[in-house]
Amino acid sequence: MRWDNLFDDLESQLEQELTVDDLDVRAEEERLRLARLGIRDRLISLHDCPETDLRMMRLELRDGARVTVIPATFGRDWFAGELVEDGNRAPACIVPLDAISSLVLTREQVAASLESPTDDAARSLAARLGMPFVLRDLCRRRRPLEIRVAGQLLFGTLDRVGRDHCDLAVHEPGGVRRESAVVEYRVLRLSEVLLIRL
Repeated sequence: MRWDNLFDDLESQLEQELTVDDLDVRAEEERLRLARLGIRDRLISLHDCPETDLRMMRLELRDGARVTVIPATFGRDWFAGELVEDGNRAPACIVPLDAISSLVLTREQVAASLESPTDDAARSLAARLGMPFVLRDLCRRRRPLEIRVAGQLLFGTLDRVGRDHCDLAVHEPGGVRRESAVVEYRVLRLSEVLLIRL
């Protein structure tokens, strides 16, 4: 009888130790998974969230400006979406990931952003495209746009896009690019572009 109690006690201790080891392994795996998450992953997780309220994200840009965006497409180093101003959806925008100083999230958004993003977003064609590619497309279309650079808003049309910079023909908002309408030409470093409104 005493032997049975001894073996039961040993079995219980072993089971307890295995459970503690298993919990430690799972906790370490979770720490490693979180350590590999990037800001892009967290944005994609919020975008993939089934609750639409959680998809609306408030961002603080490097110059201190705060914008609210509903992301739609994610590239390698940028995302595109709709700006939300005064509760209304506004024009489309492109936000370089490096322009984001911080995400201003609710408690529910923080929890949702820590989920693993879907593989679909990582495998899409857009996920492999960099910011210069997107800007070259806008340049080719001769689309007037507004670019936020270090607290300044510049309105104009892209003339050309290099590897790390773009040429902007600055003209009046709402106007089209005509040589006579161009006020000045700006060569902008892409690393300084904070937001593009289309």
